[in-house]
Amino acid sequence: MDRREPEIKTLIAASQLAKCASAAISAAMRNGSISRKTNETSIDVEVNLDGSGVYEVSTGIGFLDHMLEQLSRHSLIDLKVKAIGDLHIDQHHTTEDTGIAIGEAVLQALGDKRGITRYGTAYAPMDETLTRCALDISGRPYFVWKVSLGMPRLGEWDTELIEHWFHSFATSAGITLHIENLYGSNNHHIVESCYKALARALRQAVEIDPRKADAIPSTKGTL
Repeated sequence: MDRREPEIKTLIAASQLAKCASAAISAAMRNGSISRKTNETSIDVEVNLDGSGVYEVSTGIGFLDHMLEQLSRHSLIDLKVKAIGDLHIDQHHTTEDTGIAIGEAVLQALGDKRGITRYGTAYAPMDETLTRCALDISGRPYFVWKVSLGMPRLGEWDTELIEHWFHSFATSAGITLHIENLYGSNNHHIVESCYKALARALRQAVEIDPRKADAIPSTKGTL
């Protein structure tokens, strides 16, 4: 037996421990905070990628609040959103800027994206509805939306703004995001399954890969 074998094993164990410690430190710091102020909206957002799905959401749009609560609960990302917008005009600015601010907070929390799984895919069934979401935290924002809605509003939320929220989020977070409703008839179920599918896919993608916790998941060396 090589006399150096115990020493080599000790070094290997120390290296593995260092990687785990690095991952733990990285995870502990994965928080994002954005304050976005314009002449149209005032929005404050906080996220913790390594949370437990705790949320505190107020946008002034009831159905959007409900969807953001689903996003937090099923992604396990802690989410605080306080939005005040020009709802006396319409809901466009509040919807868009909320998506932008949450995306920016997620991007900030990801840091250099070291150790993340990067890719996520999820199917979300809800009664008669099934929706698929696939995403890549690529740094190259791109958005594909294959969802048809047959109602002009859900609650007081204009349904044409729902696609816009996802587009705003994907763009500001730097995510390649594909969402496709495979089938369904109830508009509430369709939209909720879109948010839940995003949540589950995002949960996969932001998680630290223990086998490569110290590496950026790209052959380019950056994302």
